[in-house]
Amino acid sequence: MPALAVSATPAPATSTKGVAAWLFVCCAMIFVMVLLGGVTRLTHSGLSIVAWQPLLGWIPPLSHAAWQELFRAYQATPEFQKINHAMTLAEFKPIFWMEYVHRLWGRLIGVVFLVPFLVLAARGKIESRLKPHFVAVFALGLFQGALGWYMVKSGLVDRPDVSPYRLAAHLGTAFAIYAYLLWLALDLVYARKTYAPPAAARRLWRGALALAGLVFVTALAGAIVAGTDAGFAYNTFPLMDGRLIPQAILDLHPWYRNFFENIAAVQFTHRVLAITALVLVLLFRLRLARTDLTASARRAADTFAALALVQVGLGISTLLLVVPVPLAAAHQAGALALFTAALWTAHRLRAA
Repeated sequence: MPALAVSATPAPATSTKGVAAWLFVCCAMIFVMVLLGGVTRLTHSGLSIVAWQPLLGWIPPLSHAAWQELFRAYQATPEFQKINHAMTLAEFKPIFWMEYVHRLWGRLIGVVFLVPFLVLAARGKIESRLKPHFVAVFALGLFQGALGWYMVKSGLVDRPDVSPYRLAAHLGTAFAIYAYLLWLALDLVYARKTYAPPAAARRLWRGALALAGLVFVTALAGAIVAGTDAGFAYNTFPLMDGRLIPQAILDLHPWYRNFFENIAAVQFTHRVLAITALVLVLLFRLRLARTDLTASARRAADTFAALALVQVGLGISTLLLVVPVPLAAAHQAGALALFTAALWTAHRLRAA
């Protein structure tokens, strides 16, 4: 995370608060975007729009002829030909709208980020030290849009589904952009509240950051689960096919392919990472209980531990009920919420 030094001549408090509020709005929009992406994936809507039009893509179909043209393009895809060959235009429209809203929301995030940035910068409301960070975030946003289309393209050639690797990269980039913006916003919020946490707490902030990294890796493993449809198999817990370690875990060669392409190994890996993260988060919270903390650090740590419990509960429930869309979407949103709490905890344990 970027460590932002407190400027010797800080911007006025009002502009600092305004910039922080703007960044939090962008974070909230990215959070919604991740949720929309999950629902798009779960409803198999992501391959309904077969072209990437960054500018003209704002405009939805406005006539029956336009709808027919879009549907004909979809009919040429492997998903239609191999799975949805009986789909009618009326049945196509809901999945189109889901993907359209997902893409539209991504474009709106770009506007909500870029326009205020240009206005605030022109008015001198953004400190010079922050501008390179914001330029980097915008560049990452452009890359994310291109990566999303690269992901969709993988499902338009031979297989009627997107590449799990590209899906994980797309989700991971969203998490990275979110983390960058959140850390910048937290730095601004607490910039005028200089404090010196106890030495023991300062030594623990890197531990919280490491746990945030573990949550991130676990979320990426969840994306591989989604990309391989591994959640629809082994719908028991804690056993998998009556065993703690499934028999088919190393069926593929070379061995490392199993952890990305073998459904048994993919799901087992996600389970192990999730339970490991939960245990370590709870142990970390117990360690913090013996440490003198600020009130905000204690709130962050309590939230982190509580969300870890909720997230594992959501994951197990999603598995046992065979991936119902609302529960699975809540599980994906829960991953980002847990990541947020981890970053917040690390930030509050770090000395200003």
